Amino acid sequence: MNLWGKYADELLVLGPRQTNNAIDAIDTFYQHDAVRFFGVPNFNILTLWQVLKAVFVVPFIFIRCCYVMSKADHIHLRCPGNISLIACFAQLLFPFKSKSTKYAGNWDPNSKQPWSYRLQQAILRNTFLTRHMKVLVYGEWPNETRNIYPFISATYTEAEKMPFVKRDYTNTLEFVFAGALVVGKRPLLTIQIIEALNAKGIVSKLHMFGDGPLMPELKAYVSERRLERQVVLYGNRDKEEVKKQLIQSHFNILPSKSEGWPKAVAEGMFFGCIPVATAVSCVSWMLGEGARGILIEPDLEQAVSKIMNTLTHSNLDAMAKAAMDWSQQYTFDRLEADIKAVLEGAF
Repeated sequence: MNLWGKYADELLVLGPRQTNNAIDAIDTFYQHDAVRFFGVPNFNILTLWQVLKAVFVVPFIFIRCCYVMSKADHIHLRCPGNISLIACFAQLLFPFKSKSTKYAGNWDPNSKQPWSYRLQQAILRNTFLTRHMKVLVYGEWPNETRNIYPFISATYTEAEKMPFVKRDYTNTLEFVFAGALVVGKRPLLTIQIIEALNAKGIVSKLHMFGDGPLMPELKAYVSERRLERQVVLYGNRDKEEVKKQLIQSHFNILPSKSEGWPKAVAEGMFFGCIPVATAVSCVSWMLGEGARGILIEPDLEQAVSKIMNTLTHSNLDAMAKAAMDWSQQYTFDRLEADIKAVLEGAF
């Protein structure tokens, strides 16, 4: 949001405030000289008490949204979410204002998602109800309405681009996993894939970056199976250390259950790391349906078989080069230019 704020004289922010006003490790402060915050209560409908609470807070949030939107020259939504669902309805009352939505979730129309996410998508893609809106989504999807635009986030700058360097795939294969150690990212399956490759004579090593509730279980698995030489659990590390490992590794692996923007996949591709990932969200599009990486099923035997088949029959240098060329189109510099174009109506 700090990139968006660079092109605004004043930033009006509506959202829930944490009770302790703390900043999480993955968050940062708004960097703007004129920020006005409009707090609203958070809510969900997971329990009877929360449903009763929602009956009272939703009208307040809706009125608050309308008030803030009436003051704005450009309305920007961050979806999907509970507050953004209400904002999707509120923006209908401002058909002549310039608007944009950053849809940070999975836009795949064929994926299984909560009904509230589906409702937000339906409102946003309806060009009769939602006017003057550019909906920025991850990936290109067929048969979409004219207000849906592919919009790719980025981590690295033009200055960080590196020339393609061929890897040696005949010795130990280095894999990188970067992500939260949660069930949805399937870190245990990742370790088991590396274990199985080694068992089949493909000497491999996994560098696992990230932390989360599954860390104790993963440590125990590595210890019990004596995989210390095959798997290194680093925990959370800074961007530069992960970048250094990506530059010298062969593959980055993410057999995730669901993604919005699979940032870790794009980051590895930027440095010529061949991605190994499940076909969720826009991953198939990113990997060129398998031309720029290895699409696997979330099944151990099938995943290992697909990787081994690729090692034997594919041109790995060409695949790595294609991955790098694709990812290096989407730099942080381009992201900033695209945001400016959206706000100027030129995107």
